[in-house]
Amino acid sequence: MATLTAEKTGEALDDSAIHLNGHKPPSFWILTLGSIGVVYGDIGTSPLYAVREAILAATGKNGTPTEPVVLGVLSLIIWALILVVTVKYVGILLNADNKGEGGTLSLMALAQRVMGNKMFLIPVLAMIGAALFYGDAMITPAISVLSAIEGLRIVTPAFDPYVLPITLAIIIGLFAVQARGTASVAALFGPITLIWFIAIALAGVVHIGDNPAILFSFNPVHAVSFLSSHGVISLFTLGAVFLAVTGAEALYADLGHFGKRPIQLAWLVIVLPALLLNYLGQGALILKEPATLENPFFLMMPGWALIPIVVLATAATIIASQAVITGAYSLTRQAIQLGLLPRMEIRFTSEAHAGQIYMPQVNWLIMFGVIALVIMFKSSSALASAYGIAVTGTMVVTSMMAIFVIWKYWKWPLWAALAMMLPLLAIDIIFLGANSLKVFEGGYVPLALGALIILVMWTWRRGSQILFAKTRKSEVPLADLVRSLSKHPPHCVPGTAVFFTSDPESTPTALLHSLKHYKVLHENNVVLTIRTSDSPSVAPEDRVKIEKLNDLFSRLTLSYGYMETPDVPKALGLARKLGWKFNIMTTSFFLSRRSVRASKHEGMPVWQDKLFIGLARNANDASSYFRLPTDRVVEVGSQITV
Repeated sequence: MATLTAEKTGEALDDSAIHLNGHKPPSFWILTLGSIGVVYGDIGTSPLYAVREAILAATGKNGTPTEPVVLGVLSLIIWALILVVTVKYVGILLNADNKGEGGTLSLMALAQRVMGNKMFLIPVLAMIGAALFYGDAMITPAISVLSAIEGLRIVTPAFDPYVLPITLAIIIGLFAVQARGTASVAALFGPITLIWFIAIALAGVVHIGDNPAILFSFNPVHAVSFLSSHGVISLFTLGAVFLAVTGAEALYADLGHFGKRPIQLAWLVIVLPALLLNYLGQGALILKEPATLENPFFLMMPGWALIPIVVLATAATIIASQAVITGAYSLTRQAIQLGLLPRMEIRFTSEAHAGQIYMPQVNWLIMFGVIALVIMFKSSSALASAYGIAVTGTMVVTSMMAIFVIWKYWKWPLWAALAMMLPLLAIDIIFLGANSLKVFEGGYVPLALGALIILVMWTWRRGSQILFAKTRKSEVPLADLVRSLSKHPPHCVPGTAVFFTSDPESTPTALLHSLKHYKVLHENNVVLTIRTSDSPSVAPEDRVKIEKLNDLFSRLTLSYGYMETPDVPKALGLARKLGWKFNIMTTSFFLSRRSVRASKHEGMPVWQDKLFIGLARNANDASSYFRLPTDRVVEVGSQITV
């Protein structure tokens, strides 16, 4: 089980800003352009449905969008973008980085560093936030691609029967190409999304003149007036208004990929102005022609531009989906390193970018979930009911953990940390409450999925702790064994044996069984422990720590950040610089393979024991995960109950 230890680390390793093989980091402007595509792909496609769903929630399907309603809804959208995205994420959370990395689990690691591992609330919050992100990872491709393809209905109703098949074909194709890597496609993300933002901004500018009074929606009085005069309807409207800020978590999660300044500049100069102009244009068009509420985004386009804008919208939604899919890979790798999920297969798809990975199990699970959502809900309007609750839940979790970081890590007085974050937390909670009204309309989907993932994470974490404790009780202290073998050494054979263990103070099970069955030792025996730091990466010079116990035994500790995947042979190569003679062809790696059985009288309930055992059996092979040469691995079995 991974343990968190504070280690000296270098700069964060990521898939865009820091390169391998001597490649120079891209320039500030390249990073800014890249952030427009990857970071803002999700929030950038919100104009496809946000205004329509918010005004429909306020008026009902047969109601007339009056000026007070339209101004009130637009004012709510504008101020949601300002307070939630600009103030909270761009202004505050981008500064709460963990060695350059952001996101829910990075914030958890940072909070644990200052609050200690005994603070039970922090890992629970992180599990909730991470679990809800997976719901977002499934709903985003479904609603985004579906809403773009629905634009074909505006071109001609004849396309109506083909909307679902085309959507499903695009989604299946999107997930099918993941194994090839995203390097070549990612180069187009920024330029295509930049064209998208320019196009939606121009469309908005053209239509603001339809009713210039729409500019009064910048006055927050219209938002307050709408909320105070519409009672329960205003809560349903807030749930739809929140669609305008979905994707804001990507700002923080992709911090390590592009850096704070490029993300901030892209938001303030390109993304926010484009979104505001488009929302204002849609509002003005609806005031002029209420019938356009059916689909104001596409109806604001001139006839000649409909097909090109549908194609561009489809490209933008694919980019938004790609960003959240790769985010799911990254989050899963972090969760594995932090001991929240079992090992899974990780394939590296780029020699130049360390963060470009592909995880087959995660990919296909998300794809089947997306397909199921499209078939179940059939339209973007129906999916909108399921969308907001996962994102609002994640935002609440982020705000709560940020309080601990600002208080303890930034060393602010508690009252100042609360004064900064409580108003923003209150906004998040209000949005969460508004979206919770949609539970029975579709919001149950991300909640059920999140609950299932939390159960899996909690079971794996708790089961691993029980397994570690029981294993430690049955193991012999390493120091005692080393002293005993020094006095009565067995027969030694040439070569090096590396024994893996999660507890460097105890004798690895594989070593005890090797002595029991073979009655021999290798000339060099290394007890190897792999630790996960609470930083995203560990500098190469801090990777390896060697301690010589006697002529026969050494203790080796390899440290990795939670954003890194262990590569043991490569790390052992670094040990040469510390004087250890390492030759892969004369080294054998001994792994302990535990056969776990459920127990009725101790540990977790039997059903949870069985879940843990199932997860353990389906975990990726340790030799593959640690990138060990298969012909140099020896596995020794043992049986234990949990």
